[in-house]
Amino acid sequence: MANMKDIARIAKVSLGTVSHVLNGTAGVREPVRRRVLDAVKSTGYQPSQLARGLRRVQTNVIGMIIPDISNPFFPAVVRGAEDQAFSNGYRLILCNTDNDHAKELAHLNELRTYLPAGLIVIPSTFSDLTVQARSYREAGAGVVCIDRLPKDWIGDSVTADNQDGAYKATRHLIAMGHKQLAVITGPLHLTNAKERLNGFKQAVKEAKLQLAPEYVQETTFDKQGGASKANLLLRMIPRPTAIFAGNDMIALGVLTAMLLPAKPASAHPLGNFSVNQLDALDLYPV
Repeated sequence: MANMKDIARIAKVSLGTVSHVLNGTAGVREPVRRRVLDAVKSTGYQPSQLARGLRRVQTNVIGMIIPDISNPFFPAVVRGAEDQAFSNGYRLILCNTDNDHAKELAHLNELRTYLPAGLIVIPSTFSDLTVQARSYREAGAGVVCIDRLPKDWIGDSVTADNQDGAYKATRHLIAMGHKQLAVITGPLHLTNAKERLNGFKQAVKEAKLQLAPEYVQETTFDKQGGASKANLLLRMIPRPTAIFAGNDMIALGVLTAMLLPAKPASAHPLGNFSVNQLDALDLYPV
């Protein structure tokens, strides 16, 4: 494998000149620069990003940590981040935590050894990034949380207007004529889940509707949690006619619960029911 000394020998220049051409650290006359680049091309030389990073105490890598790669929302966010990183000369390293804070910490510790230029985090369910974020910042890396904020977060963040979005979604259900609304929210220690529940309650209160305590169900931001809580709501008497789902994965879980084969009347408080009988059950994922 070719190295910088080989490039210098082939181009008949000093090692320092090769370094200046490859790193853009000083001006080099065009004929000399062209000889160096031709030598690089002929040998297939690839500079070591790690070696560059050690010299600069930082690489061109940006770490990105997300909680659930199977959630269709997150890959779209990753794609946007990767496009922007690439267009500005950076490369993205992606890590998935499965909403496990221990796994998140392992990724954070590992990524730090790559001397990243920055870190983008969609926090896990029980995330607390205070110590880790401080460590990254002290090393000169920018840290941004997106979509949701971890405990006591005071750094940079990019989030949606969760409360207003939930409010408008609930108003939509009310405008359709629903008066018995239920909500399946995500973990309420997460800021986005709390804000969405607040928006839901605001719309219900303004419409002067009653919200039964049992119609507010908290679960994890995943399909399994949505299905479990939907099954519980569907067996209540009276049954809600509309469910506000805290995110798309919860909504998929509710749909799964609706599409399960009907159970015998003896096992179901409402008797047999079909999907057609559940057409009034509206979902509005946020």
